[in-house]
Amino acid sequence: MNRKIIKAVFPVAGFGTRFLPATKAMPKELLPIVDKPLIQCAVEEAIAAGIDTLFFVTGRNKRTLEDHFDANHELETILRAKGKDAQAEMVRNSLPAGVECIFVRQAEQLGLGHAALCAERAAGGDPFAVLLADDFLTYYEPGVTADLVLAFDACGKSQLSVMEVDRPDISKYGVVVPNGLGADIVGLVEKPDANDPHPNLASIGRYVLTPHIFQTLRGLSAGSGGEIQLADAINIHARKGLVETVRLNGRRFDCGSVAGFMAASTHEFALRRFR
Repeated sequence: MNRKIIKAVFPVAGFGTRFLPATKAMPKELLPIVDKPLIQCAVEEAIAAGIDTLFFVTGRNKRTLEDHFDANHELETILRAKGKDAQAEMVRNSLPAGVECIFVRQAEQLGLGHAALCAERAAGGDPFAVLLADDFLTYYEPGVTADLVLAFDACGKSQLSVMEVDRPDISKYGVVVPNGLGADIVGLVEKPDANDPHPNLASIGRYVLTPHIFQTLRGLSAGSGGEIQLADAINIHARKGLVETVRLNGRRFDCGSVAGFMAASTHEFALRRFR
């Protein structure tokens, strides 16, 4: 097993029904925060962490995701002919040289754990990052995924990005159970009742996982909603002392909801306006 994290998985097969009719023909991952699509933000975060192989687990009507990261020589030529060289460079550099995109089809949406399993062969037995584009994270250096990669490099354990949430909201998250010693956890409880005595430390949509997670996922029965839950597999590994957490720096917006998406857009617009 290669210990270096150079691969990332982006589960992007969802329908984005909360944003209909906008997402009837356009993937929600291409919805822009001001002028940059959500998926582009997540990809740039992964690349900043030293990742150069990107696996997109897609579904029907997601071909435009491939187009977004492909070359568009016609558009570039038109922009240069009009003297818009800065925009042409933006089109050309949506991905840096040396970064590879691989698209894997998830024929049926059976949960985040199943989406990860779809990328097993592509991962090739190496540790990998998982980034959920729905979670828009404010930028800082070196970045959230880079923080997870550094933590993994130090110990070889799976890493979760976590943040404190208001107790009434813990039922919306997977909540980690610390062991009281350092960054180790002993469990991950998916969407606990707000009155349960769990800490209010929630896992968000950034992970670094070892390839052992695939064997665990294959052994799982369908969980909540009839789906294969990644949280269930992580919980099994946590009970074995194989999972650590890294506190989130910066701020997270849940862009899986309209309110979160609007808040993220407003935040980014304000930052750019007053710089």
